[in-house]
Formats: sequence, C-alpha cells, structure tokens
Amino acid sequence: MYFQHADSIWETFPELYAGMLFATGVDRVETPSLDQYFATADARLEGRMESDLPEIQAWRRTFSRMGLKPTQYRCAAESLLRRYRKERELPSIHPIIDLCNAVSLTFALPIAVFDLDYITGGIEVRHAKGDERFDTLAGEVEYPDPGEVVFVDEANAAHAWRWSHRQSGSSAVKPGTSAILIVSEALHETAPADLPRLIDAIAGELSAVGATIHGRDMLTSDNRRFEFQRTP
Repeated sequence: MYFQHADSIWETFPELYAGMLFATGVDRVETPSLDQYFATADARLEGRMESDLPEIQAWRRTFSRMGLKPTQYRCAAESLLRRYRKERELPSIHPIIDLCNAVSLTFALPIAVFDLDYITGGIEVRHAKGDERFDTLAGEVEYPDPGEVVFVDEANAAHAWRWSHRQSGSSAVKPGTSAILIVSEALHETAPADLPRLIDAIAGELSAVGATIHGRDMLTSDNRRFEFQRTP
C-alpha cells in the first residue's frame, strides 16, 4: 500500500511536510493517560485564540490559496482546538481517536487516522475530478467540487476532502479496527522539527499500550511516497 501527494500539490505547496505511521493491533489497546497533552494545549491557548498559533495560521493561508474562506472551512486541528477552548474537554470516541485528538491539540496540527481495511490500494492527495465518492459520518454520499483537494484511493473513494477539513466515514476508525495509517500534515516554518516529534509521541503511546508499529516516514518534496506492506 502507499500514501502520496500528487506532483501538482508539491508544486503549489513546496513547504508541505507530512508524517506517516502504519500500525496494527490497535483493536486491543486502551486509551493511555492524556493529561500531559491537555496540559500543553491549555498552556498554548492561555491568553490567545487557536487562530493565533503559527500552525493554524499556516493552514489558514493554505485554505485561502485554495479559494476557501478559512473561517468557513477550518482545518480539523483548528476545529478541535476551538471546541476544546470553549468546553475544556473532548468527548471519548475510540482509544486511537482519543489519543490522536489529544496529540493534535498539543501540536495544533490535523491528524487523520484511516482504517486500512477500507482503503483500496493506497491514497493519493490530489485535486478532485468531481466524481469521487465521499461517504459522510452520517451515512450520506457526497461528491467534491472539481479542483478541491481530496484523499482518494484506487477505487475512487474520497477519504478526506477540502484537504484537512473533513474525513470520510467509510475509513473512519471503529470498534474492531486493527490496522491503521496515521497521517499528519503541516506547512508552518518549524514543521520539519515538529512533525517527527508528533509521530514519535503517537508511536510511543501506541507501543506502550500494545499496538505494533510497522513503519513511519516523513514526506517532503524530495521524498514524496510512503510505501508499506499491509499485514493481518
């Protein structure tokens, strides 16, 4: 299997940096302690809005360059931080999602988690043609506008659209999910240092609760494709 960005994405956003992690055995893990991540998020939000964070500002600029209003379509990390700032807690969804949401708050970066049983072949981040099928979390079917940035597999299923705005329900983590691909992307100045730390944090937590890490990588304009062998 693989994950990659189309050349057109790299040409438009050469500052992009992406962290990858492939793991199995997540069906047997329990949620680790997340207090440290919430504490860091509290400190980062002290006296300021999530939109003041450089990571979020970079995503806002990216959405503007895509022709999207950044206050109408927020990257997943900004939406999560916004909710946390208002409520000071997040709902428990699934041990893996709870972990990744907490880490996302700490680093102010979007983190997508894909159930590999529902991915055909691999994922490419590219501009939509408009015929890609997007299954919402509510069970409805939608189709992206041509030109939008989507995550698409070889069956033409869109697993995320408007780039980091919304993830599909078809490959979302659910009870029984065992093999996952975790993806986090960044475009801010310190992304080359921050994303390896983000991936290391998730890998360490997953390993500590019994999951198996099979591979990880950092994608840049010079290293554009992550390949991995799907295992039971």
